[in-house]
Amino acid sequence: MNYMVSSWSGWATLVVFAAYALTILACIVVVLRENRNPIRSLAWVTALIFLPGAGLVFYLFFGRSLKNMRMISRHKKRKLMRATATRNVNLKEIDIADDRRQLIMLSHNIAKAKFTINNHLRIFTEGRDKFEALKEDLKNARRSILLQYYIFADDSLGNEIADILIEKARQGLKVLVIYDHVGSFSTKSGFFSRMREAGVDVHPFFRVTFPQLANRINWRNHRKLVIIDREIGYIGGMNIADRYIHGTADNPVWRDTHFRVEGDIVESMILSFAIDWSFMGQQIPDGGDADIPVSESKPSMTGMQLVPTGPVDAWDNLSLCFLKAISSAKKSIYLQTPYFLPTDALQHALEAAALSKVDVRIMIPERCDSRLLRLASFSYVTQCLKAGIKVYLYKPGMLHAKAMVIDEDLVVAGSTNFDFRSLENNFESTLFIYDRKVNEEMRTIFFNDINDSVKLTFSRWHRRPVLQRLLESVVRLLSPIL
Repeated sequence: MNYMVSSWSGWATLVVFAAYALTILACIVVVLRENRNPIRSLAWVTALIFLPGAGLVFYLFFGRSLKNMRMISRHKKRKLMRATATRNVNLKEIDIADDRRQLIMLSHNIAKAKFTINNHLRIFTEGRDKFEALKEDLKNARRSILLQYYIFADDSLGNEIADILIEKARQGLKVLVIYDHVGSFSTKSGFFSRMREAGVDVHPFFRVTFPQLANRINWRNHRKLVIIDREIGYIGGMNIADRYIHGTADNPVWRDTHFRVEGDIVESMILSFAIDWSFMGQQIPDGGDADIPVSESKPSMTGMQLVPTGPVDAWDNLSLCFLKAISSAKKSIYLQTPYFLPTDALQHALEAAALSKVDVRIMIPERCDSRLLRLASFSYVTQCLKAGIKVYLYKPGMLHAKAMVIDEDLVVAGSTNFDFRSLENNFESTLFIYDRKVNEEMRTIFFNDINDSVKLTFSRWHRRPVLQRLLESVVRLLSPIL
């Protein structure tokens, strides 16, 4: 009897070991077939072989790729694109530099980003101003509200917005809401249930449940979009949370950048929202929007492209667009980001620009909302200073703005942080704005923020504690998954 038990135990152990070995082998084959960066592929293969159990868990959560996965069918996407068609712009008739024309074509070819010129824009740098304007526009909505945020908090501001959405749904308006399940994980389900019961159509993006935990937790929808009556749009870096107005105990100021837009670019925002909505298995309801004619906005030559990106892209869409924009700079690059964890290619592009005597300035927060991300960001500063890049630490609080101002005619801004997660794992929305006036406004904002920042010098930076430098180097290894 003992012999039989021992025999069965031995066979069970062998079967489990064989199953695990086959799983590891299958994962290694997948990594190799994806033809990723060789260093990253080698790291995953090493982890899978020499870290039994832990390596497999890390790979399942953070190592897999969604590239070339279709969010929706080609037929449905073409249908949505026809429904949100904007007037065509002949680039040959537009007075625009050749390098900007190439950037427009790149964004269109890899991300189907439509170039539009009939647009108006207002810039917000304070949460109070942005949310007062948003609440007023929501209250004046006549037909539809499409709202999408990474974080929709159950706090004072969140409940104010929710109350307006509920009131509008009861008035018969079409009100659709997308929130990211992980980003809004601390928000109680009752907060969203209250809206659903009042007629607001609310859905989480990539809802994380136990069976799908590894499949979904690494890919987050980081977009912040609002579209009102197909006429007004909001896009930028601010989530719906009190801290964007009142700050927090650790960061009394949350400095961010957001835009209110009108014009043809709004149709591009509708398309982005509709694709995400359809990806969740929901149907855009018909009717309602045609009841009241859309008001004609004043003609404008402000050129804009909305570039929606995500881990399903066939190309590294945003990285390619950023590389093209940075490499085209002739005079200046001014970058604001809460987290500075660039890919090697983007780091080298910034270094090459600075070494070519382009005025490259990077601004990050002195006090970040994440200690790990702060350490990882600081690990890149030494390289920047060596190349002649000017680095500033924003002192009043958390700098959450995500913007890049290039030369005198290009602004790149939206929800995208200058880090691995935004560039590779998140669904993001980024505006490319080709306009001298907007560029001048954003440059003025940047230099106003410099007045509240401290400029780093190489000698001062080199004197920071050895333990801090060691921690920065260690945390930097985790940059791709932070």
